Amino acid sequence: MGRLGELEPVPRRSTVEIISDELRSAILYGSLPPGGQLGEADLAARLGVSRGPLREAMQRLVQEGLLRSEPHRGLFVIELDEDDVRDIYYARLAVERAACQQIMQRNRGEALVTLNEALQGLVAAARRRDRVAMSDADQAFHQALVQASGSVRLERMAQTLLVETRMCLNALQETYPEPGDLVEEHRKLVEAIADGDEERLLRLIEEHMTDTIERLRPAERSAADPAPAAQ
Repeated sequence: MGRLGELEPVPRRSTVEIISDELRSAILYGSLPPGGQLGEADLAARLGVSRGPLREAMQRLVQEGLLRSEPHRGLFVIELDEDDVRDIYYARLAVERAACQQIMQRNRGEALVTLNEALQGLVAAARRRDRVAMSDADQAFHQALVQASGSVRLERMAQTLLVETRMCLNALQETYPEPGDLVEEHRKLVEAIADGDEERLLRLIEEHMTDTIERLRPAERSAADPAPAAQ
C-alpha cells in the first residue's frame, strides 16, 4: 500500500522469478550443496517447469555469483573458502552500514516496528535453542534492516550476500553465538535506532560483522587441518 488505506496493484511475479527463488532457497538450506552440479533435466522435473525459464533462472544465479559455469561441464553451486567468508562479511558491512545511515535519515518509527517484529522472531527461536530457526530469524532481521532503508539496490545486493552468509553458517554451525548473545547483539542495534544514535548504530553494525569474521576464521582453519591420527 501507498497512503493508508489506498489500494495498489498487486505485483505479479514471473515464472523465472519464482524458479530463481526456489533455487536460492535450495542453496540457502543446502539442498543444493556447495560444489554440487545442477542437472537441468532433473531440476526441471523436480520443479515441474520447462527448461527455458529454468535456464534463465540459473543464469540469474550465475550473475548473482551463487552458481558458477564451467565450460563443457555445466553449472555448479559455488564453494566458499576463508577469503570468501571475510569478503562476504565486509561486503555486508558496506551494504548494511549504508542501510543504517538511510534509516536514520528516514522515518525511524516505521523501521522500528519492522525490526522489533523481526527481533521477537529471533527471541522465540533463541528460547527453543533451534539453530536452524535462529539462522532463519537472524537472516530475516538483516533483511528487514536493509528493506527499512528504502533502497531497492541495497536490498538487491543484500539478497545474494545473505544467501552466501547462510552457506557459511550451514558449514560452520559450531561457531554460531550462544542464543542469548545473538539476541543481545540485535537488540542493541534496535535500541540505537530507537535512541537516534547513528554513531553507536554504525559502530555496532561494524562490530557485529567483524566479530563474526573472527568467530568463523579459527573454525575454518581447524576444519581445513587433517584429522589427528587415532591414539
